[in-house]
Amino acid sequence: MTASLEDLDLDPAFALHRGGKLEVRSTIPVRDADDLSLAYTPGVARVCTAIADSPDLANDYTWASNVVAVVSDGTAVLGLGDIGPAAAMPVMEGKSLLFKEFAGVNSVPICLACTEVEEIVETVVRLAPSFGGINLEDISAPRCFEIEDRLRSLLSIPVFHDDQHGTAIVVLAALRNAARLTGRPLSQLRAVVAGAGASGVAVTRMLVNAGIGDIAVSDSKGLIFEGREGMNPVKDALARDTNRRGLTGSTEQALAGADVFVGLSGATVPESAIAAMAPDAIVFALSNPTPEVHPQVAARYARVVATGRSDFPNQINNVLAFPGVFRGALDVRATTITENMKVAAADALAAVVGDDLAADYVIPSPFDVRVAPAVIAAVADQARRDGVARK
Repeated sequence: MTASLEDLDLDPAFALHRGGKLEVRSTIPVRDADDLSLAYTPGVARVCTAIADSPDLANDYTWASNVVAVVSDGTAVLGLGDIGPAAAMPVMEGKSLLFKEFAGVNSVPICLACTEVEEIVETVVRLAPSFGGINLEDISAPRCFEIEDRLRSLLSIPVFHDDQHGTAIVVLAALRNAARLTGRPLSQLRAVVAGAGASGVAVTRMLVNAGIGDIAVSDSKGLIFEGREGMNPVKDALARDTNRRGLTGSTEQALAGADVFVGLSGATVPESAIAAMAPDAIVFALSNPTPEVHPQVAARYARVVATGRSDFPNQINNVLAFPGVFRGALDVRATTITENMKVAAADALAAVVGDDLAADYVIPSPFDVRVAPAVIAAVADQARRDGVARK
């Protein structure tokens, strides 16, 4: 039997979500006929005509340059999987809420009733004139890679798939500090990433670009290596750029003697595999709500342990990255978000920890008021250096 609304509202989560989490508010008062004539007709016609003559004026005289579309097709929502666009809306509303709360970014949640790559790309391109940036969210791999790549090539505004790049930015920041704590550069670390979905691929790519010593990636069929049959083009490319040792077999086998484990798979890793890692190991068990290995178990063997949960130290939370990344990009009207801008965000985030670095503090809290300003400034500055800023 379906629960009644009254029964559902007894759950505080349902009570909080009733009626949605967002609303639209005006930025100017409409108190009398004069206000109305300026905000709407006839005054608005003068603004429309000016924009028609000089389209760039839309950045100054509409909200477009300061608003992000949060776009999903509902195919990879949290750990819930393909639940469809209607069921994805609470998450997209939540994303918009976080944009506003943590970096003052206005955004609109948009859940699409289509899943084909071509349909999604065409739809977003048609919507794009109303927005200053596109945040792709909870779109399943491998489609998410092609969708982002095509939108980036077609649009002159930032396009950012947070499941990929937000996770990667925060992981790199935390790993830089964990490596600093253990007295090793990234170039001396061997890492194993469990999971070759959107976040696993992006984290791996970012760590490779940052100079990780070696890194191997596993999926549900085991380690990814050159020549393995049945892989999609994304995994084929990953195989060419990773796993220099040519390891085959399982995640557990690869972890023997490894310095770093990054879990993004939802699978379980046995205690024995963590115990077999190198001294001063770093374990990021990031699957939610159940980490690949319980953090208390991992802490028996690892120097640093991080999870995706808020009830343990060192939470790897995307909200540390995406609000500031977009705010910085919007502030300078960036045409895109470059790899250098992502690295700058990670470095700024890591620097917030500073001299307070400890095994249970390699990444700051999302509620640390220093986080967003640091990321915003770093991203904006790097956009100017990369030549993608328009102001």
